[in-house]
Amino acid sequence: QVQLVESGGGLVQAGGSLRLSCVASGNIFSITSMGWYRQAPGRQRELVATITSGNTNYADSVKGRFTMSGDNAKKTVYLQMNSLKPEDTAVYYCNMILRAGLSRIDWTYWGQGTQVSISS
Repeated sequence: QVQLVESGGGLVQAGGSLRLSCVASGNIFSITSMGWYRQAPGRQRELVATITSGNTNYADSVKGRFTMSGDNAKKTVYLQMNSLKPEDTAVYYCNMILRAGLSRIDWTYWGQGTQVSISS
């Protein structure tokens, strides 16, 4: 069974930094895509950043401030968040599209989420 576990969330002041990590476990054969999403109270979940085939895509709201990196061999993805703003406050979710076990197709998996809170 595949599990994604995030860590690194917390409370920081505006202008500060946080680094999120997400580790996948289970009988994983290959990883097609890694990503981070976030959901603020009363809002829909939105894309923060994704990596697919070495290409990284960022939401306009985080470009220049957030950096995503992934290590397929370690089944780990990171999100370095700098110059944090109060509007970055949300639950951040790790996402991976991967193939595991005897499956012949990719499936999408989500972590449980980690809270990021930015005070003004």
